[in-house]
Amino acid sequence: MKYKVVPTTRERVMREDDFIVSKTDLKGHITYFNRVFVEFAGYDAHELMGAQHNIVRHPDMPRGVFKFLWDTLEQKKECFAYVKNMSKDGGYYWVFANVTPDLDEQGNVVGYFSVRRKAKPAAIAVVTDVYKAMLAEENRVGPKDACAASLALLVSVLKQKGLSYEQLILSL
Repeated sequence: MKYKVVPTTRERVMREDDFIVSKTDLKGHITYFNRVFVEFAGYDAHELMGAQHNIVRHPDMPRGVFKFLWDTLEQKKECFAYVKNMSKDGGYYWVFANVTPDLDEQGNVVGYFSVRRKAKPAAIAVVTDVYKAMLAEENRVGPKDACAASLALLVSVLKQKGLSYEQLILSL
């Protein structure tokens, strides 16, 4: 079921000791979540189970960030990212996410595991500016080329700073 959620300016801030945990299958359908995920997402448990994980995607998040995430996971590597999520009521909450491929005994990816914790305010300030620039680039080129253009802008910013993506994110 797809919900029509309208973003608001209501922010929800995670507590220092909160951890949001979820697992998905290969297609991004939620197969496990903890109570903190339910609390911040604002959906009932039955609405989350089996839903696409992007049910909490905020429109302020550039598509290029998720392209980078999926490209990293395809290499069987973990990915760290600051992500702005959206609750069912339209409110938002920032997380520092660690997403990891879930491997079987033969090393095949069978799903994904994500642990999110409270994002640092200073980090949010930095990534917000980068994400706004990425979104502007996505809007400039249109939907067909949005992911590639947004990701190219991110790579350009990293090159200017002389950092890898992981170095930037983990330094914030």
